[in-house]
Amino acid sequence: MPLLKLFGSNLVPALEEPLQEVSLEDWCDNPQAHADATALVIENDIGVEHIAEDLSSFGIIILKFPTFKDGRAYSQARLLRERFGYTGEIRARGDVLRDQTLFMARCGFDAFEFAGDDTAAASAALGEFSLAYQSAADRMEPVWRQRLDRAVAA
Repeated sequence: MPLLKLFGSNLVPALEEPLQEVSLEDWCDNPQAHADATALVIENDIGVEHIAEDLSSFGIIILKFPTFKDGRAYSQARLLRERFGYTGEIRARGDVLRDQTLFMARCGFDAFEFAGDDTAAASAALGEFSLAYQSAADRMEPVWRQRLDRAVAA
């Protein structure tokens, strides 16, 4: 699976860097034993509030997608970005498909362990929609706000 990272509005292949990964359960059991960990792996059925105070200890948070139909990691990413102010890399791992990349990026993901081989198609998926109807972690201005601003300016 290639690793793709978000740069501007494109996904580009990235080199796999060596990571010292630790699961959230292992970190909570004994943080001192995993002091050298650079990446925290969180299953999608675990609340991210358990790690809120320790987020600065990790440069990478890896959120798991056991199946493309299970979207709980979207909520985890939004919470990490919006509620807890995490600014490091949030990586999607597991059943990550091309059609999900735009929505994942809107929720705060900026790296993807992509299941497909066509990285150009995954990058193209980011530009398929130019407007959004609701705000998200990507801070794109929703279309209703744009319309309101135009009406006020007129």
